[in-house]
Amino acid sequence: MSGRIALVTGGGSGIGREICMALAGDGRRIAVADINFAGALATAEAINAGGGIAVAVAMDITSTDSVTSGHIEVVDELGPIEILVNCAGWDELMPFLETDEAFWDRVIDINFKGMLRTTHACLPAMIEAGWGRMVNISSDAARVGSSLEAVYSGAKGGVISFTKTMAREVARRGITANIVCPGPTDTPLLDGIVEASDGGERVIGAMARAVPMKRIGQPAEIASAVSYLTSEAAGFVTGQTLSVSGGLTMS
Repeated sequence: MSGRIALVTGGGSGIGREICMALAGDGRRIAVADINFAGALATAEAINAGGGIAVAVAMDITSTDSVTSGHIEVVDELGPIEILVNCAGWDELMPFLETDEAFWDRVIDINFKGMLRTTHACLPAMIEAGWGRMVNISSDAARVGSSLEAVYSGAKGGVISFTKTMAREVARRGITANIVCPGPTDTPLLDGIVEASDGGERVIGAMARAVPMKRIGQPAEIASAVSYLTSEAAGFVTGQTLSVSGGLTMS
């Protein structure tokens, strides 16, 4: 594949890191964006050590100024962004009635509005080039609901609806927009959710038992789906929602 330039948010760890590694293996030049700059740097260094090309970018997707400055940095170092993967996310498990508006704002800002900011920054160059790939990471929680994740599920449902609308708006511009929905996946985020939540181990165990394959997913399994959807071969695939969840969602 060509050395097209890909920006991956949340690329400093977990699923985002594996997506960066997979796209680098596809020959893409990678901008690893994360609020955790040390993690982003570690991902970029691993790619460069393997013969790829990557730069680390400190980016807080809850800040328009940070997204704007990070976008400018990527364009200056690598060139216009042709592939955008929104992977950054956050949640804590708790009953809805135990949450407050500050919690709602944080979940929505990270999981939904962050994607709006990066798309708003990157889409104009894709339109000008007449080529682009956008993949937004949602969740099977958005498709079927998930106990103790009401606000997260709602925000991730917004990711699906927004992406489908973008797919329609840019379909004639050579740009595709698709969604990948992981099921329960072995990531530092999942570990953090379990540690921060009452009964988290019980809930995650129940999630794994609900998966027909009776296990949680691995980040590389999510990355392989993103690799396809950002490829040249996926040019006629747009507005689609792909669950990578061991059969947890079948539709």
